[in-house]
Amino acid sequence: MAPNNNTSRVDKRLEGKYANHFAVGYNAHEFIFDFGQNYSENDQAELHSRIITSPIYAKALFELLHQSIAAYEKAHGSIQDPADE
Repeated sequence: MAPNNNTSRVDKRLEGKYANHFAVGYNAHEFIFDFGQNYSENDQAELHSRIITSPIYAKALFELLHQSIAAYEKAHGSIQDPADE
């Protein structure tokens, strides 16, 4: 994974988890992002993480993801649309 230009520290106890299932909810004050794993055998996702943040930080996350995907595609080529799988 390429390093980012973020100045935050990574705690050595931080555990990475794979996610291929995502759900987003929102209300007037917050966005809720759920992450999980979906296995084709049982067709039901097992959620493992939930992030709750304000709309301004949800938009900042969107911008960061957009920039990161553009940089990835510039370096590695186009990413296949998940609908095409």
